[in-house]
Amino acid sequence: MPSLMRPSRRTRNPFVIVGNLFLTLIFIIAICGGGAFVLGKQRFEEPGPSTEDHIVNVPRGGIRDTADLLAREGVIDQPLLFIAGAMIVKSQHELKYGEYKFVKGASLKDVVDTIVEGKVVQHALTIAEGLTSDQIVQRLSENDVLAGNIRDVPREGTLLPETYRFTRGTTREQMIKRMQADHRRVLQEVWERRSPDLPIKTPEQLVTLASIVEKETGKTEERTRVAAVFVNRLRQKMKLQSDPTIIYGLVGGKGSLGRPIMKSEIEQPTPYNTYAIEGLPPGPIANPGRASLEAAANPARTKELYFVADGTGGHAFADTYDQHQKNVQRLRALEQQARGTAAGAAAQPAAAAPAAPATRTR
Repeated sequence: MPSLMRPSRRTRNPFVIVGNLFLTLIFIIAICGGGAFVLGKQRFEEPGPSTEDHIVNVPRGGIRDTADLLAREGVIDQPLLFIAGAMIVKSQHELKYGEYKFVKGASLKDVVDTIVEGKVVQHALTIAEGLTSDQIVQRLSENDVLAGNIRDVPREGTLLPETYRFTRGTTREQMIKRMQADHRRVLQEVWERRSPDLPIKTPEQLVTLASIVEKETGKTEERTRVAAVFVNRLRQKMKLQSDPTIIYGLVGGKGSLGRPIMKSEIEQPTPYNTYAIEGLPPGPIANPGRASLEAAANPARTKELYFVADGTGGHAFADTYDQHQKNVQRLRALEQQARGTAAGAAAQPAAAAPAAPATRTR
């Protein structure tokens, strides 16, 4: 009967035994680690726990603070895996603070990518054309996403009305500087493309004229014709006779008079009342938008010197005073018809009724 084989002395060597155990251990760890990595990656990329969109303001701080905040807000439910995932992709030092929107079911990977890439929420604020600087400052002050205070009200006509996008924490002073920079850029572009025979000497005068055009009409198709009326009057040394300049002379940057202009106010001299002064007022009466700046720089080629409301939201234009008077009479007839009876019109206080001078442009 053959004898059993005995292990060789080499296999019984303690170093060999330890080496085999070590290799086996490494193999087991590798298998387990690989499995854990695959499982972790799967959990890292699978949909998260949120059942609705979340907006979270992530402050400055470490990755652990960020993970805890996101867990409290219900965006993630595995803070440790969030931290581990961020560290594996070497993003732990690239998390950017700010206001973020995390969509419903966002995975841990989506959350990390959003913060690393700085995809902060963009807010929008629309500044309407024709607002005064006082009114724009008021709009900025009422916005609760912006931060800080505005030290001084900007000079009239130096802000560009536009829709501005910004992130939470942007200061109001930063918004003012953006509006001023945009205004300077647009004004330079428009000034360089102005009509060569324009009776305007400086970009500042162009802004003043554009602000009057802005306040006189809100209809895009009328801007160049309204601008032409004022440019034609400037050429002929006629007073501009613009109602909005009366109002600005009375209330300044507050904007609205809140009632019709009185006859006594039409005759009341102020530096801005173009019924009383020659040429342009000393400065803008509002902040005009690009369209009004372009209209003032390139007015329509007409001989029109007058315009008056046509009762439909627009204006009727005229080359001569006689044509203008007919347009005024037509407007008065429409107004009387709208009131129903002449008795109803007579019941209105005479002092508050807007006067209609013969050379009135509106």
